[in-house]
Amino acid sequence: MRKPPADRQHKTVRDWGRVKLTCVGVFFCLAWLGLWTRAGYLQIVAGPELAQQAIRQHLASEIDKGARGEIYDRGGRLLAKSVEFEAVFVRPKEVTDPEKTVAFLAKVLHMKEQRVRKKVQSSSNMAYLSWRVGDRTAARIREAALPGVYFTKESGRFYPNGHLASQLMGFVGVGDVGLEGVEKSFDERLTGHQAKYVVQRDASGRRFFFDSQGRELADVNGHDVRLTIDSQIQFFAEEELEKAVTANNAKAGTALVVHVPTGEILAMANYPFFNPNVGRGISPRIARNHAALDVFEPGSTMKPLLVAAALQERVVRASSTFNCENGRFSFANRVIKDTHPYGVLPVNMIVRVSSNIGAAKIGLQMGAQRLYGYFQKLGFGQPTGLPISGEGKGLLRPLKSWSPLDVATQSFGQGVAVTPVQLAQAFLILANDGVYKPLRLVADPTDAQAERKPYRVFDADVCRTVQGMMREVVQEEHGTGRTARIDGLEIGGKTGTAQKAGSGGGYGNKYLGSFVAFVPAISPEYVVLVMVDEPEPSHYGGVVAAPAVRDVTLRMLSYLGRMPETVQLAKGQASGPSAAQAQTQAASVPAASDAPVELSRADKEIMEIAQSTPSGAKAVEVRSVPNFSGMPLRKAVEILMQKGIVPRLEGQGLVVSKQTPAPGAPWPGDNNAEFVLWLARPS
Repeated sequence: MRKPPADRQHKTVRDWGRVKLTCVGVFFCLAWLGLWTRAGYLQIVAGPELAQQAIRQHLASEIDKGARGEIYDRGGRLLAKSVEFEAVFVRPKEVTDPEKTVAFLAKVLHMKEQRVRKKVQSSSNMAYLSWRVGDRTAARIREAALPGVYFTKESGRFYPNGHLASQLMGFVGVGDVGLEGVEKSFDERLTGHQAKYVVQRDASGRRFFFDSQGRELADVNGHDVRLTIDSQIQFFAEEELEKAVTANNAKAGTALVVHVPTGEILAMANYPFFNPNVGRGISPRIARNHAALDVFEPGSTMKPLLVAAALQERVVRASSTFNCENGRFSFANRVIKDTHPYGVLPVNMIVRVSSNIGAAKIGLQMGAQRLYGYFQKLGFGQPTGLPISGEGKGLLRPLKSWSPLDVATQSFGQGVAVTPVQLAQAFLILANDGVYKPLRLVADPTDAQAERKPYRVFDADVCRTVQGMMREVVQEEHGTGRTARIDGLEIGGKTGTAQKAGSGGGYGNKYLGSFVAFVPAISPEYVVLVMVDEPEPSHYGGVVAAPAVRDVTLRMLSYLGRMPETVQLAKGQASGPSAAQAQTQAASVPAASDAPVELSRADKEIMEIAQSTPSGAKAVEVRSVPNFSGMPLRKAVEILMQKGIVPRLEGQGLVVSKQTPAPGAPWPGDNNAEFVLWLARPS
């Protein structure tokens, strides 16, 4: 065969390099065109929607709830605060050994196995076992490493002083909502607010906040509340009230201490106590603030108020006399009785021996209209205005329904009902030289009580006259309140023994014994009130309540550094009646002679000094050292410097924890004697 020519062979070879370059160029052009098209679509068409998706992925909202405000006493001592607790719960589906888990948790959490088993075998995804678990308990559960058992953080209310002022403080429920007491009254102020924050997060979901604390600066916490209560005086009142109730086999009791110059309540105690840290399951009857909510007939504590009104209206004079009918007075088909047969008595003796007949005759001379008017001025029949939810207004029937018998019985405290704080308010007027001054319970914020205008109810000279009569009740022979006597300190007071209404109508066989005291008797600085509900076997206020008032007063004045330097103690007597004096009281108060006189702790300390008196001595003069325990260091040093004593200080802190010499001991005989104060930091 013949081969083709060489030039023909060359023409059949193609230039593939140019084709490749062209193809690559076209591909890149199409790719760039597609990318620009896609970019245009994303920017112009789908841009707004994608921007919203980006915001949802990279920004998150954070809701923060502020802590509940704290509650303090007048001196800044903490009464209530919010803290974080650990709560333990189970996920039933993850529990691998139910019996072992139930047995262990029931033992550690002090719960019944039946209750724990019900939660462990629950069909729900999770079930709480305990909302508040202590650190040691939580550590034991963690060490056990039980499958299906978990912990979470919960915010709860903590009361560092346990039952102190429990009915006054109240407690909170689920969600930090105040349910009783101050917690309920000031719930809006105490409750923290919610704030919503916008935060950034990365691809792993970690959040980046706007400030170093993890949130924007905002005031979300609740505001604090500061009460007029002095926690130390509150403690004294509660301890002595508990003694009075238990020693007299009573059902309950109430105590109040009021500072006369300011009207501030320093103590408001109720017994039985309860621990607000265990708010669930508390009986409403025990959690109830009886001092402000419950009403009772005041009994003979009404008599000083009646006499003040009669003196103010010039119906009687201090020298006026009344025939007390030898203990039985027939009036309006009823018989009014006295505990002892008395003849003609002047007004001061009617108060001193607590004659119902004398009081009834004074009231009848006053008349219904004037008596009703003074009841209103004293605050009966209307709440005092204290910031206590559900405060009682007492019982004062309309004037048009009063009969002459009502006038007579209400004059000695039957047929009218008041709350303990109403009675304290009425006696505050008498102690404040006749000028109404509202009781106060809250120092911060300023409440509506501070804005109430004072007004005069009695003239000052009338109040001084009645204060003198109340002094006789405690200091003079045949006075019904002599068990409240503190020798060396002038105290005034009035006993009350109110018969309680029976369940079937009329009066039953239960009583309420009470005692109201002025400290000191003339121009009082403090009003102290104690009530003992249903005491047995003796029910007289001079027997069951007056000793508690005495002990509260002793401890309060010692704590405040106001104890009189000179105290007269009869041999064998400790700030209370001697055996002979007790017999005298027994003659004026039935059943009192069988009641043993219990010595308080303060009495026993002074008793040790009295026992060193030589046999046969009638009295010993004691220079009493006050109790500095719990007192600020500055105040304690000021008191000692006034005596020319420079104390030696041990420890660090600003509050006195203990002392040498002990409270109630004589002052050192010379200025070089050692006086030691041990210090502690305030709690």
